Amino acid sequence: MPDTPSPIRFADLPMDRSAYGEKQDYEKELARLQETVLHVQQAYWHGGLRAVIVLEGWDAAGKGGAIRRLTEKLDPRGAHVWPIGAPSADEQGRHYLYRFWQRIPSPGTFAIFDRSWYGRVLVERVEGFASREAWTRAYREINEFERMLTDDGVRIVKLFLHITKEEQLKRFEERLKNPYKRWKLTEEDLRNRERWDDYIRAAEEMFDRTSTPDAPWTLIPANYKWHARTAVLRAVVDRLGEGVDVTPPPLDASVQKAAADMLGIKL
Repeated sequence: MPDTPSPIRFADLPMDRSAYGEKQDYEKELARLQETVLHVQQAYWHGGLRAVIVLEGWDAAGKGGAIRRLTEKLDPRGAHVWPIGAPSADEQGRHYLYRFWQRIPSPGTFAIFDRSWYGRVLVERVEGFASREAWTRAYREINEFERMLTDDGVRIVKLFLHITKEEQLKRFEERLKNPYKRWKLTEEDLRNRERWDDYIRAAEEMFDRTSTPDAPWTLIPANYKWHARTAVLRAVVDRLGEGVDVTPPPLDASVQKAAADMLGIKL
């Protein structure tokens, strides 16, 4: 029988600075990964492939910064970022997965979710916005939702950015003191922090019940932003690039002939 994978636990994640190499290599590695992600995106565009990238994590864990670095060099026609907040009044009257079905990527594109359908088994569970029956049922619903996507050829990348409680406090203080970052901090963020242990338990159960062979969870140590950003890009490249030919397609013969005839450019 195949080995049962080890459970994903935050306590097993190395958070010490010494585990992450040298910061001075960050810019060079970031540039390399951004170029590779662009090549992967181009392969998906030309091949009509689709990808869903999910970023979850604690408040102030750096999801926005990671998404910014992920998309910085991408062709905006082929990638859409969906920031997910509370459902609208119209969405509240429908199944919670409804609004995500509306955002599934079209052929050749990426859909990047800044928070996602996992809110049902995280914040909605912990804060009591969903009944126990509803969030318990959601594990099966989510697995079936993702299975339908992967069966239809969609690649799914699921990343969770983890910071320690101490690091979160430092970032909250920084946001309060910086007038250009204050908008990022809400009373809800502060209330959520009061239930830190409840969120840890909810997230670890989420990993246990929704990390599947076709849509596994990857934990990203995010106490050091420079490391987290490259780790996010590396995870995306590894997952989306697996088995995909990123070689540029050959030049269309008719275009080559037109360039020679009309512009005098010969290759």
